[in-house]
Amino acid sequence: MFYISTRGDAGASSRKTFTEILLGGLAPDGGLYLPESYPRVTRAELDRWRGLSYAELACAVLAKFIDDIPSGALKALVDKTYTAEVYGNGRDPARAGEITPLRWLEPGLGLLELSNGPTLAFKDMAMQLLGNLFEYVLANRGEEINILGATSGDTGSAAEYAMRGKRGIRVFMLSPHGRMSAFQRAQMYSLRDANIFNIAVRGVFDEAQDIVKAVFNDPGFKARYRLGAVNSINWARVAAQVVYYFKGYFAGTRSNDERLAFAVPSGNFGNICAGHVARMMGLPIGKLVLATNENDVLDEFFRTGVYRPRGTADTWTTTSPSMDISKASNFERFVFDLVGRDPAVVRELWGRIDAGGGFDLAATPYFSALPEFAFVSGKSTHADRLATIRRTWEKYGVMIDTHTADGLKVALEQRTAQMPMLVLETALPAKFEDTIVEALGRRPERPAATEGIENLPRRVEVMDVDADAVKRFIARQVEGV
Repeated sequence: MFYISTRGDAGASSRKTFTEILLGGLAPDGGLYLPESYPRVTRAELDRWRGLSYAELACAVLAKFIDDIPSGALKALVDKTYTAEVYGNGRDPARAGEITPLRWLEPGLGLLELSNGPTLAFKDMAMQLLGNLFEYVLANRGEEINILGATSGDTGSAAEYAMRGKRGIRVFMLSPHGRMSAFQRAQMYSLRDANIFNIAVRGVFDEAQDIVKAVFNDPGFKARYRLGAVNSINWARVAAQVVYYFKGYFAGTRSNDERLAFAVPSGNFGNICAGHVARMMGLPIGKLVLATNENDVLDEFFRTGVYRPRGTADTWTTTSPSMDISKASNFERFVFDLVGRDPAVVRELWGRIDAGGGFDLAATPYFSALPEFAFVSGKSTHADRLATIRRTWEKYGVMIDTHTADGLKVALEQRTAQMPMLVLETALPAKFEDTIVEALGRRPERPAATEGIENLPRRVEVMDVDADAVKRFIARQVEGV
């Protein structure tokens, strides 16, 4: 299995193995890595996989993407990751061993629970594995790495909890100052581990992400300080997320002759990109329903063919803050497939994006081919998510977080009687307590270990939007000066 860049010319010199791309982020040409071709899953394999545990299924799926880690070592890493102890946050101890339990709200409509990990968000599903993969590869090479990333909410805490205390790893995580929920800030900033560094940027998420890209695009600095990435631009995270689409499909169907729809709240296109990959592998996904909040740049594209990233002033601050993103980093991977995997087209389109513009594919054959990829989309507003949270609580006795509410709202709009619909849960409601109180007039329950987390001392550096300042901070921590 080899990987290529979305912007690179095909050739033996540009093909990389999994471990060669694992520790990095962007490809040297600024593109994102994808498999040279998607591995295909046969009907016989689907039949065999249907009865597997989550760890067994993860090993089978990931082996399709990873052939340069010995199978025994890969199995050990997967088994270490997907355990009831890691994914048992106390919500339903009897079901902890399922890792991603399926909760049916009514016939044909379910929630795939992805928030049983240590930070109570779906990002743990991939990040815990990434931490173990990093540690394994670094130990084998006798190397260290400095992880640099940006978060709009849950990625940062998931990365930090996955990497805390691991040998040879430091984490530098940027977040938008004052724009995450109090719980999200507390989860990150209260960590005292010596290898974890939080940087709050006086700006929005997209500006923090731009800093990360600027630093990675300095090859001298990247090489000197051995920078790596854990944001969703890291291919290993996407590959790990592919697994729960297979698990959800098996849980939501009776046989592999059926089709299933997935509704996915998405701001950075990473979560739903994994669903796209699963479908390209042959998983019988009938529909991928993309849900945005008021920052609807992705919904606009799937409706009109226009991709128009917003500026800082036009990015809404919402009550589903993890999707307050107006430049979807993973979208490039999907467009690469949409344009027939032509890197020259991607380079031209993203040249416009990098120059502060956008692009319009509405009148092109590419947009005409969009229905072949089974995507539909919709958006949700603050009023929508309040109403959805109330309705779900009153009708089903189930409390959901704000992002899951966005997904469920759009799922109900796109649902058909012919195809079951699973909504991917993104986080526990405790992470967004203020909005839950606004919707229901009551506080959400939270795992005992998180009680009072907002009152813990914090360790965070607040900085302006300045890539050079971030570089200087990294250099000081690494060099100890």
